[in-house]
Amino acid sequence: MSREILPVAGEAQVRAYARRLTLKYPRALSLALGLHALAAVAGLAVPWLLGRLVQDVQDGTGVNVTAVALGIAAFLAAQAVLVRYAVYASSSLGEKVLAELREEFVGRVLDLPLSTVERAGSGDLITRTSRDVDSLSRTVRRAVPETLIALVTCVITIGALLIAGPLLVLPSLLAVPILWFSTRWYLRRARDGYLRESAAYADMTDGLAETVNGARAVEALGLQERRHRRTDGDIARSWAAERYTLGLRTVWFPAVEAGYVIPIAATLVIGGLFHVNGWVTLAQVTTATLYVQQLIDPLDRLLMWIDELQVGGASMARLLGVAEVPDDRAPGAGVPDGDELRADDVRYAYREGHDVLHGIDLVVRPGERLAMVGPSGAGKSTLGRLLAGVHGPRDGEVTVGGVPLVELPLDDLRGHVALVTQEHHVFRGTLRDNLLIARPDAGDDAVHAALAAVDAAEWVTALPDGLDTVVGSGGHAVPPAHAQQIALARLVLADPHTLVLDEATSLIDPRAARHLERSLAAVLDGRTVIAIAHRLYTAHDADRVAVVEDGRISELGSHDELVATGGSYAALWSSWHGGPA
Repeated sequence: MSREILPVAGEAQVRAYARRLTLKYPRALSLALGLHALAAVAGLAVPWLLGRLVQDVQDGTGVNVTAVALGIAAFLAAQAVLVRYAVYASSSLGEKVLAELREEFVGRVLDLPLSTVERAGSGDLITRTSRDVDSLSRTVRRAVPETLIALVTCVITIGALLIAGPLLVLPSLLAVPILWFSTRWYLRRARDGYLRESAAYADMTDGLAETVNGARAVEALGLQERRHRRTDGDIARSWAAERYTLGLRTVWFPAVEAGYVIPIAATLVIGGLFHVNGWVTLAQVTTATLYVQQLIDPLDRLLMWIDELQVGGASMARLLGVAEVPDDRAPGAGVPDGDELRADDVRYAYREGHDVLHGIDLVVRPGERLAMVGPSGAGKSTLGRLLAGVHGPRDGEVTVGGVPLVELPLDDLRGHVALVTQEHHVFRGTLRDNLLIARPDAGDDAVHAALAAVDAAEWVTALPDGLDTVVGSGGHAVPPAHAQQIALARLVLADPHTLVLDEATSLIDPRAARHLERSLAAVLDGRTVIAIAHRLYTAHDADRVAVVEDGRISELGSHDELVATGGSYAALWSSWHGGPA
């Protein structure tokens, strides 16, 4: 199966989204900026008072040191109070923005076509939902507020410097070319560098997840060395990507630091020359030097957080890119006439030019139990996903009641056909909440009946709080076999007319699975059931058996008919059962 990396949003799209999200709360934004501006103004009073003090000493006029000290203390106290409320306001705004961004991202992920999710692989999506969300959280919580604070403080400080002495702004301009060109050089390269870093991390996560999930296959087939090489290669690419971004920072940071030292030294030297020539007063030189010194902190924070903004921007581009995935189906206006499920000359390929299904023709009658058997890799699960409407065929058509599955809206599709695979998830929450996902309006009687149908009533009753027991991450541990029973109970509650079971009882003990499948058969009587199985008693109990080999249905008939034919199924049954039926 080819892995398809999810798209990444462009810079213009990221800027537009960030602007829209920020400006969505104008009152909160105005309050935060206003408080930071007042805090910056309060901070500017101290250098002005010190400058006046130096001038008064030079002029020999009377100096009330106590009054100056009290004034400085009052302004510092006012600044501290204003900063406290300003940080609170900007942090509150950041949390609002972050909450909305997370909600929108969850919506985008849930809207992804299942076929795209399967092709993309787990690494890229896991990295976006974990590492990228975490990076963006840090950016929204800290980088954005700190950048706003730094911008406001820089603007006000520069304004104060102009008022204190317009000529004394000139020495500070010596740092502008250094800061401008070094930052421009950095920004041109940083975004792509951080995107490569995230992509490399996604590849590494994907490789590790594949190795862990397929550990048994790796051991059985002796693939350890190959997986080691894959992991080493992924780590090397990730290291190279991180080394590149580190290289950018090792050039940019020293250039920025040099841009801080030059203005202070230049203001003192050139300001002194201006004072000697009588162009500025000593108070102006003192105040301007202190303002330039004071400007370093917000400027440093601004430039340093620009780096974090690049990381956050790259993460946002990856998160927004999820919404760029095109839909894999276009809902039509057709209404199914009946429940008959058909596959007509169906072909499918995960990679262009490499079909895994070749001209499948199959009619599944309403209420029929069909078992699909065959060797691993024959195409059973792929065919099951096409019959469940997860994938659309490359060629041919899969219909229910005469309407192509890919033309049914997803809500209508899941009312007709539902798929349960070996992969199950128990969400954090109560067991009741986990079951009501399938049917929110179901009462406790219906929930208990569904649990009884899948042989789960006994262990559910033994839970500390019954249906109110918290399960999932951090809650009561649910073994894989019980997780499969929860998934099957959801299926009973959802009550579709056609079910596709892809090894849905594989994690349950064979004897227990046999009893479970018989219990399910009684509950699902009258519904269409397509069971993909390796345990052949499932095929023995079915109305018909489809043998899938090399992407084709090689045999189709009842258990007795296929055993009598003496073909592949008969050989498989004889090998599994130890003799004829």
